[in-house]
Amino acid sequence: MGAYILRRLLLMIPTLVGIMAINFVIIQFAPGGPVERVIAQLQGTDVSATARISGGGGDFGGGAGVGETGATAGDAITSKYRGAQGLDPDFIRELEAQFGFDKPPLERFVNLLLDYTCRDFRIEGVQLNLGFTELDLQLPWATCFNFGESYFRDIKIIDLIAEKLPVSISLGLWMTLISYLVSIPLGIRKAVADGSRFDIWTSGVIIVAYAIPGFLFAVLLIVLFAGGSFLDIFPLRGLVSDNWESLSWPERILDYFWHLTLPLTAMVLSAFATTTLLTKNSFLDEIRKQYVMTARAKGLTERQVLYGHVFRNAMLIVVAGFPGAFISSFFAGSLLIETIFSLDGLGLLGFESVINRDYAVVFATLYIFSLMGLIVNLISDLTYTWIDPRIDFETREI
Repeated sequence: MGAYILRRLLLMIPTLVGIMAINFVIIQFAPGGPVERVIAQLQGTDVSATARISGGGGDFGGGAGVGETGATAGDAITSKYRGAQGLDPDFIRELEAQFGFDKPPLERFVNLLLDYTCRDFRIEGVQLNLGFTELDLQLPWATCFNFGESYFRDIKIIDLIAEKLPVSISLGLWMTLISYLVSIPLGIRKAVADGSRFDIWTSGVIIVAYAIPGFLFAVLLIVLFAGGSFLDIFPLRGLVSDNWESLSWPERILDYFWHLTLPLTAMVLSAFATTTLLTKNSFLDEIRKQYVMTARAKGLTERQVLYGHVFRNAMLIVVAGFPGAFISSFFAGSLLIETIFSLDGLGLLGFESVINRDYAVVFATLYIFSLMGLIVNLISDLTYTWIDPRIDFETREI
């Protein structure tokens, strides 16, 4: 198992490089960019996100050079950026240098990857140079995950992510736990009572809940329970109250879940359907197999058959879908919910960074999301061996 884990960890490196490379290439052809946005802000013509996306001339596109029209070198520089005509070419060069666009794309990409790795180590005060950088005796700790600073916010990206992380952890973790803790027992119960009245009406409720968009249900919850047209029971915004620091620990816990009640309710509404029906169908397939009939013929109780024989076989397909469900709920799935309930998390941060062309934050969040996805996927595969010890990854090729 140790060799398998090591191989998977080593394979994460080219996978991450490939993910970053593909998105970096896409960015080269994306219209608009931080330089163009700064120019628009200075001229008071900053356009909407839709206009920037549909507009022409990206920061990375090739500008018109000096040619048959007799354009000057300064015109060649500024013509790359919409609205930059007439501006001082030296000012444009300073903007390019500020955002790192004065370097070739390949050099920028390599520097990006080097900044995202641990290049220097200290062990008991002795630093070991790995060859990427010069020996720096002034550095008191390892230089790891240097994401730099946001283009348009005077804050380090790692601090910005740490600031938004509690919201995303709260939404993603609790949503995944609640949905799995409810869906798996419900799916097993539906499989045992297949075709019964309980199975029929629960399937109807699950399908209807799945069909309701989470963001619309969130608006309905606000109208009904957050000071809309009816009750005013739950808070409208924020992860905790303004006086959270002055509360006792029991009061803090209650306040925390008080704020999470409506967002989690809106998010888990549709999360039950997929896992519940997947669990039910998986159990039904296993229950109808010959070994289950043999176990029953030996006199085992229904509980012993279900949880001693069927469970570990049926749960493999459910476990396989855990990484996707976790990452989706942790980040992408919470964007609209964060917006509606004014929860400033990583989903909203990533979206705003793309819209605002804050490429430093975009690549940092992409790197973190991808790394977490790969790690969760590895943990999911290792869970197979916990559920079914007969599975041995050591004897299989990756």
